[in-house]
Amino acid sequence: MKVINKFSMNMVSCSANESFARAAISAFALQLDPTIEEISDIKTAVSEAVTNCIVHAYREATGKIYITAEILDNSSIRIRIKDRGCGIADVNKAMEPLYSSIGDERAGLGFSVMQTFMDKLTVRSKLDVGTTVTLVKHISPRFVK
Repeated sequence: MKVINKFSMNMVSCSANESFARAAISAFALQLDPTIEEISDIKTAVSEAVTNCIVHAYREATGKIYITAEILDNSSIRIRIKDRGCGIADVNKAMEPLYSSIGDERAGLGFSVMQTFMDKLTVRSKLDVGTTVTLVKHISPRFVK
């Protein structure tokens, strides 16, 4: 797949930036002419991924979140959300619904939500190095009659 357009940003891992990331990515995705449902799916998945960085990657500290979005020639958007936080010891376990590394404080549905709303989810992580979440959403072509 060929990249048609690309956008990158980084931000401090504070909760105020979660809504900014969601808005920026959804604005970038508008060039694909998504439906309201598709844009809502993207916003929800990005929100979950960024929240994971804020809550889990840096825990009580502040770090940076790196976001890249690419428009691909197959009418898809690929979004990478990366942190340099604590990493995930067991990615498969972390992706189980209702599992949370910080106990009952959180619902443990972040990765499940991302999987539900996106066409593809990839999580790569290494302890004490960080985590990269890659989200892909295909935008259905709309034809005007």
